[in-house]
Amino acid sequence: MEHHQVIIIGAGAAGLMCAATAGYRGRDVLVLDNAKQAGKKILISGGGRCNFTNQKVEPANFICQNPHFVKSALARYSSQDFIELVERHGIEYHQRDHGQLFCNDSAKEIVAMLLTECEWAGAKVQLRTEIHSVIKNQAGQFELETSKGQYCCDALVVATGGLSMPKLGASPFGYKLAEQFGLKVLPTHAGLVPFTWHSEQKLRFEALSGIAVPSTITAQDGTQFSEALLFTHRGLSGPAVLQISNYWQPGESISINLLPNMDAMQALLEAIEQHPKQSLRNTLSQWLPKRLIEVLFDEALLNMALNQLVHAQRDQIVADLHQWQLLMNGTEGYRTAEVTLGGVDTDELSSKDMQSKKVPRLFFAGEVMDVSGWLGGFNFQWAWASGVAVGLAV
Repeated sequence: MEHHQVIIIGAGAAGLMCAATAGYRGRDVLVLDNAKQAGKKILISGGGRCNFTNQKVEPANFICQNPHFVKSALARYSSQDFIELVERHGIEYHQRDHGQLFCNDSAKEIVAMLLTECEWAGAKVQLRTEIHSVIKNQAGQFELETSKGQYCCDALVVATGGLSMPKLGASPFGYKLAEQFGLKVLPTHAGLVPFTWHSEQKLRFEALSGIAVPSTITAQDGTQFSEALLFTHRGLSGPAVLQISNYWQPGESISINLLPNMDAMQALLEAIEQHPKQSLRNTLSQWLPKRLIEVLFDEALLNMALNQLVHAQRDQIVADLHQWQLLMNGTEGYRTAEVTLGGVDTDELSSKDMQSKKVPRLFFAGEVMDVSGWLGGFNFQWAWASGVAVGLAV
């Protein structure tokens, strides 16, 4: 049986970061993954450019049943630390809205950087290796039965990710392993995911596919995000929708402000005063795409001149623009979700080094835990920070 001091299951963002960190400390590290390629999720992230972190990372950008859990790791390894690593490897990057950082060229550069770091640190990465079983023996070591033979280690790191994007090899392996060792796993569901229409909504809104508008979307718990909203054939997407999906529960409605940067009532009153005979259609079409206006409002109402509108109609028009209430059918699920909400209960783990409180030398890193970040590089920052926290402890 081949022995290593540390075995990491999962060659994704957290696993590779952990491997390099532990390797630089002189640990004998082996990373195992059943994929043909390391960092598959990194490669497709950010439209192939990898939104690798965010300039402004706060604990408030993360969803976790214990909101304090993320503080220690994020403080110890900041986004600035990762940016310095990227710069040392000569990777050029740029900043977009809300502090998001992307590679100028390709996400492949981030994967190459991590693999190079592992190589320099002496950590071995072994792909195409399926893990059949894991046990803890009498000596306190972990024994792994795999498609490539048997391994044992003093410290085991579970960095298997969540359930999002199954076509990239996502599986519940990490959750099952946690449960096998007696750890509590919180219910999981898709996060950062588009919404889908009910069938009657689909008939009405399908024609709007491809239209994008600025918006502020509010969930029933009061959480709100101001970013672009995108209409699709299947439902609603775009950054604002993906963000709010993390705070939405089935059966709840969302409230959409289609004109977040203006006061619709004031603008309507000014239009009535300046162009009393102009149709409502022509007025609203100056503020929003005509196709959207024609689906949102009744034909007869759109044909009315502004000076014909009674107070109740004006109030309703403004309410529909600023507080459009929608009851969505559901989400597209794990197929297109960017993260998995829920996972290994953080109350089972030390916030300093992500080690199980019940099972010594069993560690967790990255998305397999009940920690999910907002859209914008936060989930990668959690992968880097948690990977480093574990790498310093194993």
